[in-house]
Amino acid sequence: MAGSVIASSARLEELTAGFLREHRPRGLAGVAAGVVRDGELAWSAGCGLADVAAGRAPDETTLLRIASITKTFTGTAIMQLAGTGGLHLDDPAVRHLPELRAIGSPFGPVETLTIRRLLSHESGLQGEPPGTDWAGPAYEGSAERNLARAAEAGLMVPPNSQSKYSNLGYQLLGEIVARVSGTPYPDYLRQAILEPLGLSSTGFGPLPAALAARCATGYRCEPFTDVLVPAAVAPAVHAEGGLWSSVADLARWLAFQLSAYPASGTAGGAVSGSANGTAGGPAADPKVLPAAELRAMHTPRYLADPDWARAWGISWFATRRDGVVWIQHDGGLPGFTSTVCFDRERPLGAIVLANGIAPAAELAFALATAAGEETPGRPAAGQAVLAPADVQPLLGLYAMPELGVTLRLEWRDGALALTDPEVPSYRPELTPAGDPDTFTVGPGFRESGERAVFRRRADGQVTAMFLAAMTLTRLDPVPADS
Repeated sequence: MAGSVIASSARLEELTAGFLREHRPRGLAGVAAGVVRDGELAWSAGCGLADVAAGRAPDETTLLRIASITKTFTGTAIMQLAGTGGLHLDDPAVRHLPELRAIGSPFGPVETLTIRRLLSHESGLQGEPPGTDWAGPAYEGSAERNLARAAEAGLMVPPNSQSKYSNLGYQLLGEIVARVSGTPYPDYLRQAILEPLGLSSTGFGPLPAALAARCATGYRCEPFTDVLVPAAVAPAVHAEGGLWSSVADLARWLAFQLSAYPASGTAGGAVSGSANGTAGGPAADPKVLPAAELRAMHTPRYLADPDWARAWGISWFATRRDGVVWIQHDGGLPGFTSTVCFDRERPLGAIVLANGIAPAAELAFALATAAGEETPGRPAAGQAVLAPADVQPLLGLYAMPELGVTLRLEWRDGALALTDPEVPSYRPELTPAGDPDTFTVGPGFRESGERAVFRRRADGQVTAMFLAAMTLTRLDPVPADS
């Protein structure tokens, strides 16, 4: 196993080795795992074999197929194009893919198949391209060819009626990225996301020779035995699950996600290199995706189970375990399984990449939980960010006594936010909307998308805040007699 410098490293190595021992008889050859904390790869380990014939062990630089974790990259590409005006999340998919006019839509017009519903697996679209049989495996990975026979596909359940996972849906989203951007999907992903974030070991096959030499081989067991044999070569897939990546690169990907939450320790600039020698993750880069848009992707849109333990956001889903809400995605292709997860309340996440079939999510949760015992709460940001001079006069108490409303406008963790002392969960952020005294209320609250406008006297003193639909008077301290 690779070395590490996290206090609980012995426990993490024990968990990883035990996982391999338990699942080796079922076809697991090796595991590469890592823990992300404070914006860097704080621990990593390789256990078992990346390639049995060569006797090569996995480590944080080994490339494995990450399968459906690719969808988190595809969703990010769609969000980028929405931010530039190339598309709207509520566009009907047929607006960008006119071939979908032929698709079966028994629950209403084809326009109900929207980009937003595809992103969150709530469109009702069938799960796989026509003719798929993973026993082969037989799978049509070309969006162009699938669109040419769109009449063979259709919506299987009414939109918004349930969670219905759809690889076909993400294949279509990748084609939308290509048509809107005018760039082939793999090239767009490389230029707009992978290269800016420094994910130099992530890409689609065929890989360059230097990366191909670091790839693991996928394995399975011969039926009714514990004999490992190479798994069938997975069919060509792209936007729905085609990426190869490493623990080191996915640590940067998780660090980028966590950078959307300044209190997670990544505020105030780029994060440092990892303790075990792997480069740390990038800070929130608005050129890739603004922090508010990242948070929107992580925000649950609808519950996916009757126990309220699982919910879908945009390209990510959330799982509640022992009081912690983990944002995650899993992946699986012949010979490979994978999971990434992170906790928004702490600078913490885990990665498990396996070349074999095993419940990777269970190990990821176990590793993150064990590492999280050292960081039970959200720590203070590593570097406080002072409120800008033009924001400081706005800070203070605002009230509307007629409704019993008193709000605090604060600068915390590098952001301007409203808080309600009576409702701890109320913390909408305000983002500038052009005019120095006008802001937009961030997502997740009743006032989201509406304006917060500050009013001043002739001498510039702030007197009130108009929030969405009510005016709150500023409460200034009354100085004592001198």
